[in-house]
Amino acid sequence: MTEVDPTVDAPATRPRMSGIGRVLVAVYAVLALAATGRSFVQIATKFDEAPLAYLLSALAAVVYVLATVALIARGRTWYVVAWATIVFEFTGVLVVGTLSLVDPALFPHDTVWSAFGRGYLFIPLVLPLLGMWWLARHPVRRGEATA
Repeated sequence: MTEVDPTVDAPATRPRMSGIGRVLVAVYAVLALAATGRSFVQIATKFDEAPLAYLLSALAAVVYVLATVALIARGRTWYVVAWATIVFEFTGVLVVGTLSLVDPALFPHDTVWSAFGRGYLFIPLVLPLLGMWWLARHPVRRGEATA
């Protein structure tokens, strides 16, 4: 007969996220709202001034929204989507951050990722690192739904 460890919750009763996972999702959600609002205002009011910068802000908003949903949702598919969006986000922060410092003329107005997210207290630079760490520590378990 197999003994049951009462300190370990059954998968059906264990919350999807707790602790740092909830904080991570909350920060992603706030950044998603901030980037969405920023890009909407920029595109609606002064798109002709810096179209590349404003479209990149809109792209960042989409990435943050998708990453937020993927971190919350269960299943292997959403786990892969979370990895993809977070790696894309980190790449975007590094590329846009570097280009905005090396050639400021490319971005006459700031994007969410300009100067590695300086306008957002460098959260766009640190957040994907935390997201990748969290995903690596919480892989999809065998038997968990695929979508």
